[in-house]
Amino acid sequence: MHAEKKGFTEDKTALLLGSFIFIVGMLNFAGMNWLGWIVRARTWLDPVLMFNATGSSSAKAIGGWIAPAATGWISLFMTWAGITALLAIGAKLMKVDVVAFVKAFTLIFFVAYICYGLGNFAYIAVSPTPKDLAAAKITWSIGLSGEAGYIVALVVGIIIGNFMPGLAEAMRPACRPEMFVKIAIIIMGAELGVKAADAIGLAGHVVFRGLCAIVEAYLIYWALVYYISRKYFKFSREWAAPLASGISICGVSAAIATGGAIRARPVVPIMVSSLVVVFTCIEMLILPFIASWGLHTEPMVAGGWMGLAVKSDGGAIASGAIAEALILAKAKAVDGISYQTGWVVMVTTTVKIFIDVFIGIWSMLLAYIWCTKIDNKGEKRSVSWSEVWDRFPRFVIGYILTFLILLYLSLQSKELYKLGDAMSRNINSLRVLFFLMTFFTIGVISNFRRLWAEGIGRLAAVYCVCLFGFIIWIGLFISWLFFHGIKPPLV
Repeated sequence: MHAEKKGFTEDKTALLLGSFIFIVGMLNFAGMNWLGWIVRARTWLDPVLMFNATGSSSAKAIGGWIAPAATGWISLFMTWAGITALLAIGAKLMKVDVVAFVKAFTLIFFVAYICYGLGNFAYIAVSPTPKDLAAAKITWSIGLSGEAGYIVALVVGIIIGNFMPGLAEAMRPACRPEMFVKIAIIIMGAELGVKAADAIGLAGHVVFRGLCAIVEAYLIYWALVYYISRKYFKFSREWAAPLASGISICGVSAAIATGGAIRARPVVPIMVSSLVVVFTCIEMLILPFIASWGLHTEPMVAGGWMGLAVKSDGGAIASGAIAEALILAKAKAVDGISYQTGWVVMVTTTVKIFIDVFIGIWSMLLAYIWCTKIDNKGEKRSVSWSEVWDRFPRFVIGYILTFLILLYLSLQSKELYKLGDAMSRNINSLRVLFFLMTFFTIGVISNFRRLWAEGIGRLAAVYCVCLFGFIIWIGLFISWLFFHGIKPPLV
């Protein structure tokens, strides 16, 4: 008898599906926007206006028959149909029950996206600056930005996972946060490629300083977190490495990439990811206001600090935007200086771009170390690159390629840059969607009884000690070292 052929891994499936989405998005360069029907949440006061189609304010979608005629809610159902069909193909490749997967994903999709929409409620999401409050026709806001939708989804997922066992069980066949986040990261490469081109065009020296800053910061961060986790909290290497990457490099994506490289059990990066989400929310609520208090004379330092300290792309960039609004307003009120907008956020974005690229390099390095030093059972032996390659997370290849392709095209001309920017904005709606599925399903599978038994209390203790003990402050020092004295242009 022949052995049953194994299906694709989640890693390979994510690479395939993410690459397919990227290729469809690339049709924008040929004048065909085939992603304009994808739903996106927008800031709202009237729930009828909670969603709209990505293409409703940009290029016409598929010959003009979708946008802008479609309402947001129609776009929501169209997105469900399209993404469910795509993921059903992935389920087939992985040899899982496709019918069960589709039923479970349908529940996940609608609950999660409505949670995301609720997080974009104006009183939650609008930046608390006079200009933005006036534009939204409100007098106050918590100012968490649309990233609050991720937190709402995570909290609702946790409630379902811990208090609604029947619903959690119904969703379980499609609870695949690792696959969702890997698809999101591949898509994100395109967006960051365009942003990198824009940053290079605007200020090459800022890009260079950002690269130097992250290399210096994260070589310090990772080693310290790993040492503290092993020495003082007695975690195994399987736990210490993803924890060090999650706290040090870039949160969820780094933890998952590291977990894949060292072949950690799935529960390890998932638990680290859940902590990253919670602490990112805390940082977003605190750090921009500290920056506005102490760094209003050094706005570029504040931008670098947000990128080095806040452990998610969306959270960091949102924190950079909030810090910029607060600092520019204070600089004008206190010192009478009017800086141009966008430069503080550019520094934050540039730093995060290089951090994300660092994920792939670090994953390959850790895969090699684990093959040669950790998993060799104490034997001295040569290790082929094919063995390292077998451990290397495949989705990182997709991320690097999408990044480099869009960076190259966007640097060729202003016209190609504009097309790349429009393409990245369209594809970004799907990046948001898959990140959302990641946060929500992390919540659903995070059974606190099991997590406590696995040691999440000690994980949170390591996170607190490292983040508030030295990571935030080393990040501030390094940002000051590289960006001190650089000012945004005046209005």
